[in-house]
Parts: sequence; C-alpha cells; structure tokens
Amino acid sequence: MGWLEVSGLSVGYGPVRALREVSLSVPAGAVVAVLGGNGAGKTTLLRAVSRTLGFHRGTATGTITFDGRPTDGLSPSRTVAAGVVQVPEGRQVFARMTVADNLRAGALLAKRADAARALARVHELFPVLADRARQRAGLLSGGEQQMLAMGRALMAGPRLLLLDEPSLGLAPLMAARIADTVREINAQGTSVLLVEQNAALALELASRAYVMEVGEVTLSGPADELAASDEVRRRYLGVVDETAAADAGRAQEAARTLGRWAP
Repeated sequence: MGWLEVSGLSVGYGPVRALREVSLSVPAGAVVAVLGGNGAGKTTLLRAVSRTLGFHRGTATGTITFDGRPTDGLSPSRTVAAGVVQVPEGRQVFARMTVADNLRAGALLAKRADAARALARVHELFPVLADRARQRAGLLSGGEQQMLAMGRALMAGPRLLLLDEPSLGLAPLMAARIADTVREINAQGTSVLLVEQNAALALELASRAYVMEVGEVTLSGPADELAASDEVRRRYLGVVDETAAADAGRAQEAARTLGRWAP
C-alpha cells in the first residue's frame, strides 16, 4: 500500500526542539511534498519516519504508522524491510565503490530474484547507470549521483520513498529529469514523501503539500491551492504582489524626486 500517518510528532536533539506536534499524511499511491527553508525541520521529519534519529542522537514523541502499523521500536533495517526507504540529502553515494556495487548495497535485504527485478527496473529508469556500472560512483556528475542514490533506494523495493532535496545543486534541466523520474516511480505504484526547497518543482509533482517553519506545520492543503496562495507565492515562489510592487515603485520615485529638490 504505502500509506503513512504522522500524528503529534515532536523531536528533540538534547535541549533543542526540532519538531513540535507535526501531523501529516501520505495516502497510498500519492506524492506529498514538504516545503520550507533551512532549519524548518524537514530532514528531521524524514529521519523520524525512516527511524534513523538515533544516529543523530535525536528523540521523538508522537505516533508514526505505516500501512496502519506503528513503527515504534523498528530499527532502520527493519523499517527498510517494511517498505520505507530514504534517499538522503546530498546523495551520499559510496564514492569509492562502483555504480554496480552501490546498487547491490541497496538490495542487501532483498531476495536474489527480487534484486534482479529491481535492478532491471533501475536500469530502465536510469539507463546511464547501466552504462556506468563499472565506474566509481565518485566520478559521476551530480545529476548521475542523484540517479544512483535513487536507484540504490529502489533496489530495496520501497512502497514509500522518502526524497530529501533531490534537486539540490542540480542544473534546471537535470532537476526536470529527476522530477520526471519521480513521476514515473509514483506511476509504478510507489508512494513518495518529497522534501524540497524548490517549491515550484515540489508543488508541480505533489497532490498535497505541507509548509513547515521552525519545526511546525504552518500551512497545508492540496498542492494546486497552495501554489495559488498569495503567501506561498510570495515566500516560496518568488512572486511579488503587483500592488505592493507598484506602491514600492512610487515610493522610490518620490524619494528620488525629493532628492533632486533638496538644497
């Protein structure tokens, strides 16, 4: 299925509170986006869902269920086995290993037949990874490394894919290619929780979105409604209100005029 429910999630790193009562839902088969700037808590949210908070000395309260079952107490590996797999920010491929070995690392928990099917799927989605199979991952371009990180995650056969800033540092054309691949992965039946600073890209991909600020969800709704929201357009899409811009222009012109008249 691939259905995620997060309810009342709070996370702390020692005395620092990173998330406060966060609730969200990823319906089975959906793409859901989480928007927000640096420090909003987006990566912490994914760590909580993937059960990797312990690696960062984080502690959590609240409830997370996947396909109706609580994930409390699951180790990261058991979370992967349950079908929740994360693609980390910054790709984090194994630079000294070959492309093929990186992909094999993603299938450590899979049966041989499942791994073979997953590899065929990855090569269909990312033909360049088949061409570069014997090349060291560290020699790939940034876009190719993002493909490899996503391919490695797909080798585990996820039903929910957690994507942390997949367009970060990529040229617009490559970011668009990654977005097309996310659509294809979703069309094949995988749910996606997408964390992105590129709000325009995220809202184009998602059916629903949440906006986070300083560890809290401040806005949520259908992606198309958020894309049309004046607040979202102003703060995340770089759209300037025409009336405000006109008022600012008139004020600047008045200041210049006064400056010309000043003795």
